[in-house]
Amino acid sequence: MINSGDTAWVLASAALVMLMTPGLAFFYGGMVRSRSVLNMLMMNFMCLAVVSVLWVLYGYSEAFGTSANSLNLFGDLEHAGMASVIGNTITSAPGHTIPMFAYVMFQLMFAVITPALISGAIADRARFWGWTVFVALWVTIVYFPVAHWVFAFDGYANAVTGGPAAGGWIANTLKAEDFAGGTAVHINAGAAALALCLVLGRRRGWPRSSSRPHNVPFILLGASLLWFGWYGFNAGSALSATDTAGLAFTNTTAATAIAVIAWLIVEQVRDGKPTTFGAASGAVAGLVAITPACAYVNTMGALVVGLFAGALCAMAVGLKFRFGFDDSLDVVGVHLVGGIIGTLLIGFFGTSSTGTTGAADGLFYGGGASQLWRQAVAAGSVLVYSFVIALILGFLINKTIGFRVSEEEESAGIDEAEHAETGYDFTGLFAGGGALEQAIGHPPQQAAPPAGAPTGQEG
Repeated sequence: MINSGDTAWVLASAALVMLMTPGLAFFYGGMVRSRSVLNMLMMNFMCLAVVSVLWVLYGYSEAFGTSANSLNLFGDLEHAGMASVIGNTITSAPGHTIPMFAYVMFQLMFAVITPALISGAIADRARFWGWTVFVALWVTIVYFPVAHWVFAFDGYANAVTGGPAAGGWIANTLKAEDFAGGTAVHINAGAAALALCLVLGRRRGWPRSSSRPHNVPFILLGASLLWFGWYGFNAGSALSATDTAGLAFTNTTAATAIAVIAWLIVEQVRDGKPTTFGAASGAVAGLVAITPACAYVNTMGALVVGLFAGALCAMAVGLKFRFGFDDSLDVVGVHLVGGIIGTLLIGFFGTSSTGTTGAADGLFYGGGASQLWRQAVAAGSVLVYSFVIALILGFLINKTIGFRVSEEEESAGIDEAEHAETGYDFTGLFAGGGALEQAIGHPPQQAAPPAGAPTGQEG
């Protein structure tokens, strides 16, 4: 029987996660130059369009269909075009059953935001259609299979044959723990971001000259929307309105809050000032790190995860200068590093006392190193696979239809070159010698020329 309360919670959580993509667009959009803001917003917004279409055509089936091979690498096409979804259910525990369509929409929003995260690494220099093609190929070859590895548990969904669906190898064979996407979302996106940084190369003048964020309020607004939506991301992954959802909600709050403080302390010590930009970045770092661990650690463990994430990610964003890769908006330093931190710390601070299904004791709770090595294998496997495929796809796109704008277009701003529009129109404030004064009811006064100045009427 369908549990209406759980169904309502999952649908509401799906809507919260959907809001994260526009939130990410504002977060990234505030960081770039004013002449590139529309391109960044469009790169994120386009993920909603492209991934949604692919998801209903074949993506959901590739991610959550019964494993099509003995290695459990991807699902078959039993649900392609949403076939056999109506009337089918997902069961997280006895008495907690939701319609498969609710689960389809919930997981879609994860699939949408994952490639959107990558866009920040190549800001100010990517062609819109090159990016769009990359998103379509990358989610098909990388995200959908990796989601199968991590999220497709045996028996969650009924296959067309009526038997339990066979899931992915990380969830069921390796038994690594990832409650809401530290590997499938953040390590996956961070590794691909690093690959595209190498393919597209550095921005013009970087690192000697770096553009400053054009709209810091946008950054904080975007981070706040991400934090709000992340409750659906983490607590919604319980797939039911239970203690597990409450634990994930609480741990998400605690880890994020302390990560903000940790990042600002690092800034104060290193740079002498705590910044708004740093507070927003610290919040996102904490959200990233607690994502895989939110239902596998207790709240004290969540504080430790957030503390490590805020401090280490604040230091990790400087790695791009040391190693020479131009990660425009610190996707590698926040999402790749933060995802690894959260995934590995489960092996230290995970505890079965949370009551979450499948939770194992980590090293500090008497479980030895067993869970730690499982976490390391999961993180490393996703990182390498995503990096290699993204590197190949980026290279092929750049050599065929083109992935990087020209130096002239980059210098002038890619909004005009790629979209024939600009984010802001200031000409009305200055054209005509007084549009601003006219707008407030004070027509401009024509100043008399200085004595002896030419009037244009001599002769």
